Amino acid sequence: MPMTMSRARVARRIATAAAFGGGGIGLLGVATVGVLLTEVRLARRTVGGSSDIPPCADGRYGAAFGHRADRPPLRLGFLGDSTAAGQGVHRASQTPGALLASGLAAVAELPVEFRNVALPGAQSDDLARQVELLLAEGTETPDVCVIMIGANDVTHRMPPAQSVRHLSEAVRGLHAAGCEVVVGTCPDLGTIEPVYQPLRWVARRLSRQLAAAQTIGVIESGGRTVSLGDLLGPEFEARPRELFGPDNYHPSAEGYATAAMAVLPTLCAALGLWPEEERPEPARGEGLLPVEQAAAEAASEGGTEVTASRAPWALLKHRRRRQLPEPESTDPSSLTG
Repeated sequence: MPMTMSRARVARRIATAAAFGGGGIGLLGVATVGVLLTEVRLARRTVGGSSDIPPCADGRYGAAFGHRADRPPLRLGFLGDSTAAGQGVHRASQTPGALLASGLAAVAELPVEFRNVALPGAQSDDLARQVELLLAEGTETPDVCVIMIGANDVTHRMPPAQSVRHLSEAVRGLHAAGCEVVVGTCPDLGTIEPVYQPLRWVARRLSRQLAAAQTIGVIESGGRTVSLGDLLGPEFEARPRELFGPDNYHPSAEGYATAAMAVLPTLCAALGLWPEEERPEPARGEGLLPVEQAAAEAASEGGTEVTASRAPWALLKHRRRRQLPEPESTDPSSLTG
């Protein structure tokens, strides 16, 4: 609890600095972060990294519901970094976007038009460009967008307030255009195998602190968040050969499926499609909390959704997951790797 409260206070300071244009708040000393950055980059070099271009998964999903003429297809947009792009797998059907498009189609019983503008290596300052691509004149505005971003902000030492500001502006822009927005917050960098203690602890602390600050910024900008770090962290550490891809840095197909199963309930709930009620269930650890406290608790427990309630409160939920259906697209070319 003391750690959670401390994280909540720091996250609030970062989010406040982001709102007022600040960018100089650091999470740890410059020297410590510099060493971390060097270690993580060496780790990526040690495990080989991945220069492969992620497979393109754009297309229409839910062919079985193509006969529905009474309602138009849903439109899903994806933004972010290499995780959002699906780097590390070789089949489009294994990317998180394809998995979520297929899952959304199955729940809604409607086709889903999917478009991904995520860029491997992107930091949060690239989100403005990605939003512009999704909302470009002549394109149809997505009904809902998923953003996965943050890891590169940590490893490249972007000031956290600056990182949160870019993300918040992207969420506000999409929300103003009529999109629902779900953000998968910063993953746990402490799971990269060649990063050793004590820097593994430092990487975890940096990741969770940014994730908590991201949550505050997103909630106050009209979006919802799902924490991925702690969800993936223990599972990646326990089963790295299964959940990391061949480069030992990006998730494997099973790793992406784990993340997608955590995001799908919130994605559907944002569109009013999930069968669970929005009321919190105290027996499941759910409830209304001050925004910064909800953000800090979510950063410590993966798969946790945070959504806005009446200010200054937020709703913390642990939604029940469903098994994802096998992705299918009516455009065969979009599923080749």
